[in-house]
Amino acid sequence: MANIKKGDTVEVVTGEDKGTRGQVQRVLAKDGRVVVSGVGIVTKHQKPRPGGRGQVQGGQIKFEAPIQLSNVMLVCPKCNEATRIGILVNESGVKMRICKKCQSEIA
Repeated sequence: MANIKKGDTVEVVTGEDKGTRGQVQRVLAKDGRVVVSGVGIVTKHQKPRPGGRGQVQGGQIKFEAPIQLSNVMLVCPKCNEATRIGILVNESGVKMRICKKCQSEIA
C-alpha cells in the first residue's frame, strides 16, 4: 500500500519550495518521485519543428518537474497538518491510512 497517492494534498518539507502545499498529479513509484501542482516549476527551451506529424511551436515551456518522494509529507484533511502516515487493518481485513497526529482515517 502506497503512502502517497494521486490526488492527495502534500506539503514540501525541504528544498526550494519548502512550505508549499499542492495536490499530487502523478506518482512515479519506480523512481521514488511525485509530481505536485505548483511545485518544482522548470523552464524548457524548445525549438520549433514545423510540418509533419510532430508539429511543435517553439518557445519557453514551464512545467512541474518530479521531486523526491522523501521531500513531501501528506497533509491530514482533518487536522490540516503535515503528518506521517500509519497503516491500520480493520476488522474486515482492509488496510487504511491513518494520521499519526489525530488518528483519523485518510481516504
